[in-house]
Amino acid sequence: MQREAKKRRRPSLSLPILRTSRNQHRAGTLTLGNLLSELGETSFGWAIVVFSLLTLLPLPPGFTLITALPLLMTTGQMIMGYPHVWLPAPLARLQLDPVKLRRTVLRLRPVTRRLERILTPRYTGLFARHNERPLGVLLFVISFALFLPVPLSGWFPAVSMFIVGVGLVERDGLVSALGLIFGGASVLLTTTIVILVFTGADALIN
Repeated sequence: MQREAKKRRRPSLSLPILRTSRNQHRAGTLTLGNLLSELGETSFGWAIVVFSLLTLLPLPPGFTLITALPLLMTTGQMIMGYPHVWLPAPLARLQLDPVKLRRTVLRLRPVTRRLERILTPRYTGLFARHNERPLGVLLFVISFALFLPVPLSGWFPAVSMFIVGVGLVERDGLVSALGLIFGGASVLLTTTIVILVFTGADALIN
């Protein structure tokens, strides 16, 4: 009974992002750097969560070439053994649209609701210091699949990165592992689409 009550009282995963972005927007200070600082700038988990949200914003096709760059940078820092996320000044000063950010967070509610029911600290060995670089390599590959402007494939790696990031924030190794599996499937999907596109283009040329 106590465990069930604790699960029911669990705060929404979306609430910190929505509340912080709203307060900073009212204060005129809503930038990527300020949002991460308030959420926990030293956390790779929050950085991955926020950056994956950026790739899901309603933007014209092909913009993942830009919005996926912070994810590539963050996962690259994990590979290089950085102790925390470092943002270049131009990226930290990037202003965010609070309306688009809110819409994107609410679009992910079906995902976050399911995660909220199962999240709990477990299998934390996945997040041990010696596993950070291998984890960074896997996430970099998924981020690169997101970076490629491949039609119909961008949503899947972005959501998988979001799930892994939530698992990192909540220290839930099982959820992060599920996100990695989903991410691996998205990489296969992207690779398949790229091969089909090149095969089709080669057939047209020849």
